[in-house]
Amino acid sequence: MKALLLLLLVAVASAKVFNRCEWARVLKRNGMDGYGGYSLANWVCLTQWESSYNTAATNSNRNGSTDYGIFQINSRYWCEDHKTPRSSNGCGIQCSELLTDNVSVAIRCAKRVIRDPNGITAWVNWSRHCANRDLSSYTAGCSL
Repeated sequence: MKALLLLLLVAVASAKVFNRCEWARVLKRNGMDGYGGYSLANWVCLTQWESSYNTAATNSNRNGSTDYGIFQINSRYWCEDHKTPRSSNGCGIQCSELLTDNVSVAIRCAKRVIRDPNGITAWVNWSRHCANRDLSSYTAGCSL
């Protein structure tokens, strides 16, 4: 337990809050523009509403699971945090890996989530704030 706590503290210490355009460029470099049939603006919108582009964001859910990182990846289905009952760890990662400024693990896991039958609707905030809206403002002025 002490080792897990230390790992979480180290992860949070190396976390990052991106600005909108910086994050859009990172997503584009990592193949997210058009991934799963969704524009770059969809991914920027999703992460704005999920984490405000903060890699250290966490949210505890009523069902005992926790959402981690910039994409708010859920511990019940996608990562292992050693505290969520019946975790299926669909991305095969430790949840703490989602809390660092190295977003490659988070992006790979988001790509895995999008291939699930629920797709992008696995993120409630995408459905609430991004679906069927003009999202051009999320990438406007970013020199992509």
